[in-house]
Amino acid sequence: MTPCILNRCAELIAQSSGLLIAAGAGMGVDSGLADFRGAEGLWRAYPPLRQAGLRFEEIANPQAFVADPALAWGFYGHRLQRYREATPHHGFTILKEIAARLPDGAFVFTSNVDGHFQKAGFAAETVCEVHGSIHHMQCAAPCSDHIWPADEFEPNVDHSACRLLSPLPHCMACGGLARPNILMFGDWNWLEWRTSQQEARFAAWRRAAANPVVIELGAGKSVATVRMMSERSSFPLIRVNLRDPEVPAPKHIGVPMGALAALEGIRAALVKIGFLPAEP
Repeated sequence: MTPCILNRCAELIAQSSGLLIAAGAGMGVDSGLADFRGAEGLWRAYPPLRQAGLRFEEIANPQAFVADPALAWGFYGHRLQRYREATPHHGFTILKEIAARLPDGAFVFTSNVDGHFQKAGFAAETVCEVHGSIHHMQCAAPCSDHIWPADEFEPNVDHSACRLLSPLPHCMACGGLARPNILMFGDWNWLEWRTSQQEARFAAWRRAAANPVVIELGAGKSVATVRMMSERSSFPLIRVNLRDPEVPAPKHIGVPMGALAALEGIRAALVKIGFLPAEP
């Protein structure tokens, strides 16, 4: 059954004008990144948070920076390290290769904060990080609307305790505590203007694109931002999801696979129909 599904995906892509790449946490799994699916997923990656009885909704929360900033930055500092060190998997290259042969190219809409699409070579102006980016900071208060790159922050984390050992990062304006420019749970202090600018570029691309196809990769149901965008876009949808591949209408295609395996299979199907050259 799977080869038939992948062939249908290839035909749909070959007939489209561009790719709307919708990516959730499952896109990063093949790069060695954790997806924090459920409490057990978080606790496997961060055992000290199990000992503290903290769920993802509690550590990924602005109140964590108030209650215990060293613990909150231990969690986010380690994630920043992992995202900097990890290499985006080959699926990113496949997406770029496909997009290069389509007149409208590609635009990325992602809930991931890891910056891996940009790291893989996608132009920054073609990426919408709907939940923000760990590679940018803001004031925790916030004292202003200033957002700045996290490039100068080199976290030193005690992994056994999930605590930041190096000095806490400070706001460049007021000197108070800084935090990642990421939309957290129960977050009224997130500065959204950077993401709003990305969303405006995304809306312009959608209006201009002739007949794009959505290829959704690893977007879960627990935080359904990406899945809802995909279903409301009115474009044909290819949903790649190992656990939840169901699609809302017969015209869409559900692919019960991981992101990398599905993209490799779609690429092979595109080679068969002559859309892409065989890899050397």
